[in-house]
Amino acid sequence: MDNKFHTNLIVSSSPHIVTESDTTRLMGTVLLALAPAWIASIYIFGIRALLLSVVCVASSVLFEYCYNAITHKKQTVGDLSAALTGLLIAFNVPASFPFWQAILGCLFAIIVVKQLFGGIGRNFANPAITARIFLFISFASNMSTWPVTRLSGATDAVTGPTPLALYAEGSKDQIPGLFQMFLGFHGGSTGEVCALALLIGGIYLIVRKVISPIIPCAFIGTVFVIGFIATGSFKWALFHVLAGGVMLGAFFMATDYVTSPKLPVGQLIFGIGCGIITMSIRLFGSYPEGVSFSILLMNLCTPLLNNLSYKFYLKEGGAKNGK
Repeated sequence: MDNKFHTNLIVSSSPHIVTESDTTRLMGTVLLALAPAWIASIYIFGIRALLLSVVCVASSVLFEYCYNAITHKKQTVGDLSAALTGLLIAFNVPASFPFWQAILGCLFAIIVVKQLFGGIGRNFANPAITARIFLFISFASNMSTWPVTRLSGATDAVTGPTPLALYAEGSKDQIPGLFQMFLGFHGGSTGEVCALALLIGGIYLIVRKVISPIIPCAFIGTVFVIGFIATGSFKWALFHVLAGGVMLGAFFMATDYVTSPKLPVGQLIFGIGCGIITMSIRLFGSYPEGVSFSILLMNLCTPLLNNLSYKFYLKEGGAKNGK
């Protein structure tokens, strides 16, 4: 038998389709997409935002390096996933957040949520989202202390409420205008305030086909629709989209490859579920914000959504083939 023909019959293990994309390229692309929001956070909150992001990224990378070294595993810090987790943690806390508490959050995300479950690709939930909830429960006061931005026009105040806190208190007349919120002229977590920068980064990821538009559109669309039904106002529906962590969560955390559904039907349900839970907490819960809790809860539903999606497509395919 011809040797070339014989070689073509050899079946190797997956993956069988090889592309130039790998984890490092994907994580690097997401980091690049976060650059506008990172630059905006430094401009809005000053040097403290820069230092916080450096501390979180460095500590996340260090924790992953040390864990791999201690357990004699292959080093994975070069895939940039730890760096991305660190930056997202910095984006999810106030600019005034104590460094040591942020480092503790990075430890929880990298070691407990990621590495103890087997490393990248095996974590049950998004590490950055889980770290935010961990920090919120552990250090509620510091996680709810929002420094006033230098763009807000405040002169004497050092801290102030977020738009969602004002909305929950009924102080709607003190809430910044939609254009101000779009640009980030209000209090909030370091990386979530500038909707314009997050939108630029999200569109970039969609154009590069790093993420599907299904989850972000379903998430943001559901928040808008429920906001409109609840308030009867286009303005306040749009407010709910621009306020809090909806834009950051929809584009950069709900779309995590590991913890979100693989198929379109599952992604659609996932995004709608995130929007429903977010607005349920905002409108009826004791917390003014619900993005983190919604993504974590839907992360836990991902295996079920994947299973339902597979059955749906198998059923659809069988029906089309007359089976």
